[in-house]
Amino acid sequence: MPTCENCDSFVTEAYVRVFAPPEMSTVRVCPNCEDKLRDGAQVREARSSRH
Repeated sequence: MPTCENCDSFVTEAYVRVFAPPEMSTVRVCPNCEDKLRDGAQVREARSSRH
């Protein structure tokens, strides 16, 4: 079962297939992460709260 590397939340295999690089079996950051977000191919600290 895939999980987010940042917060350990469950993510679906479809989410991993779309948002993870081809060589990875999990994602580096997910929608549940409040402190990080995707910025193109990179992951960066969130500048403000997403909630």
